[in-house]
Amino acid sequence: MTPPPPQPPPSGTNPAADSAADPRPGPGPLVVLFGATAGALGPDLGSDETDLILLVWQVVEPRSRQVGTLHKSLVRAEAAALSPQCREASGLSADSLARAEPLDKVLQQFSQLVSGDVALLGGGPYMLCTDGQQLLRQVLHPEASRKNLVLPDTFFSFYDLRREFHVQHPSSRPARDLTVATMAQDLGLETDATEDDFGVWEVKTMVAVILHLLDGPSGQLFSKPEVVKQKYETGPCSKADVVDSETVVRARGLPWQSSDQDVARFFKGLNIARGGVALCLNAQGRRNGEALIRFVDSEQRDLALQRHKHHMGVRYIEVYKATGEEFVKIAGGTSLEVARFLSREDQVILRLRGLPFSAGPADVLGFLGPECPVTGGAEGLLFVRHPDGRPTGDAFALFACEELAQAALRRHKGTLGKRYIELFRSTAAEVQQVLNRYASSPLLPTLTAPLLPIPFPLAAGTGRDCVRLRGLPYTATIEDILSFLGEAAADIRPHGVHMVLNQQGRPSGDAFIQMTSAERALAAAQRCHKKAMKERYVEVVPCSTEEMSHVLMGGTLGRSGMSPPPCKLPCLSPPTYATFQATPTLIPTETAALYPSSALLPAARVPAAPTPVAYYPGPATQLYMNYTAYYPSPPVSPTTVGYLTTPPAALASAPTSVLSQPGALVRMQGVPYTAGMKDLLSVFQAYQIKAVLEVCS
Repeated sequence: MTPPPPQPPPSGTNPAADSAADPRPGPGPLVVLFGATAGALGPDLGSDETDLILLVWQVVEPRSRQVGTLHKSLVRAEAAALSPQCREASGLSADSLARAEPLDKVLQQFSQLVSGDVALLGGGPYMLCTDGQQLLRQVLHPEASRKNLVLPDTFFSFYDLRREFHVQHPSSRPARDLTVATMAQDLGLETDATEDDFGVWEVKTMVAVILHLLDGPSGQLFSKPEVVKQKYETGPCSKADVVDSETVVRARGLPWQSSDQDVARFFKGLNIARGGVALCLNAQGRRNGEALIRFVDSEQRDLALQRHKHHMGVRYIEVYKATGEEFVKIAGGTSLEVARFLSREDQVILRLRGLPFSAGPADVLGFLGPECPVTGGAEGLLFVRHPDGRPTGDAFALFACEELAQAALRRHKGTLGKRYIELFRSTAAEVQQVLNRYASSPLLPTLTAPLLPIPFPLAAGTGRDCVRLRGLPYTATIEDILSFLGEAAADIRPHGVHMVLNQQGRPSGDAFIQMTSAERALAAAQRCHKKAMKERYVEVVPCSTEEMSHVLMGGTLGRSGMSPPPCKLPCLSPPTYATFQATPTLIPTETAALYPSSALLPAARVPAAPTPVAYYPGPATQLYMNYTAYYPSPPVSPTTVGYLTTPPAALASAPTSVLSQPGALVRMQGVPYTAGMKDLLSVFQAYQIKAVLEVCS
């Protein structure tokens, strides 16, 4: 019906002589390559992590316009199951694939046959040409990485026929929307509609498209090949860098011991920007299983999103879009010390954790030993310190090659002094992130004792009219707790929700809720115990007001019983630091400005009948023991405003000081110079009072 694509010239011609006599310059031989997997086809090729099952190729000599023999080879897949789409399009079966050669054998045959065909057509270095980028970037390179196969160098550069077509025909549809059929249709080529051999029609049509493009104005054709990076390049990132949000993804579910090289291997075939892997750390400075990855362009990012729920070992990895601001926040740094440390390229970075605080460069070098020398000796070590210069026990070391780093990793959990040292692979982004974390002091500095008393009286009692929530997500808000409790939220007393904060002023995952009665508390615990909140199950257990107040003031409440707050332990309560009465009168403004913030307690928040408030200075605490202090949160639970309607009975029984609270003066010392108005207001956002700020210069 329709004529077939152009065929090779008659035998007897001299390809080499024709090529030499042809005055038209052009690229070297092109190997037109088509492949398919056992799963999805077309634009989704490689997105389902299935193995390659088919390769079809043919050599084209652009200068002489000659073509070689067409070859087709089946590839044995580890999972022989074919998707319905693949079975219908290819006509293959699991039995035919079981008799095929494995991928490494097929690649050897491919190289031998291509070399022979190229030699017959005149010789010279050849280049692959594919329909789109999925075959090489999403199929061949990831599968070879999973099977520990080394691909030949010819698979690291190729021509994308869609882009070459778009160069000569820019007025047509975008390159990513092109297919072999649409390219042939736009050129007016007549294809062999009777060809039903899967993959053969595609290769023949691609050859016809290439020959037609070469007959046109081909000055810009096949001059800039696509490149697949063979190695991930490490490097620093500055906070001044502008990162395009269309090039960044977030990967979740990584094994905690994963390095940047492991992440780069997961995205094998895609070009990651230099220093483009930033491992995320949690509040304790440990990796949390997430990473931000920056690619060289948006097309690489889009291909990376197709690897959502692909596997790294036995774990599947989630891949989502991210922003450039998120990447710079994690990976960016401004420290000159870090910049000098990371200025040496092609170095392997290891992180040492748990060092004695007295350890110096000589101690670390002696611990690593002469068999794994650090690059530059002491200059290749970077110790992490607090803003005041105190050591943190962390350090980073540079090694010249992978072999020396592997030798150093064998010292993992070795002993230096009386401490065992942990060694991990690290990245330039992690170095900057750790240094940034310790260099920026928190807005509320770490203290050794409770900062504020309960801002309103808690009636002492042993009746179990409260519930304790354990295992809350750290991002849980009051709205989340109200939604979690459901109908039981209507039984909460006004200002009856108390979030327990840890020593750094961050959520600890615990909360106490005062209910209107013990019966309501028991019903809420029975209804909500081990319900899920943001993919975490939360324990809900009844407790008394006395137990709640002990925990809010620094005590502990566990299965073994209740421990009093540190300020009430006999060994920690010297006579000189006894409890005192809070002054019922308001401190004058002039006098209040002279007192430290821990002494400025709003008198209006103290009940009319003075209640003893136990305090205990930080220096006296450190003389006896270390403990984890819990800060009582302000009254952040629902009132009659904004959340829900408070029952009239509960409103009538609420203390007057809770419902009517005049202002008070608080002085904040040690505020970072970079703190803005929003940072200062965020400290008081949960008190539900109007704040007027006066910034001292």
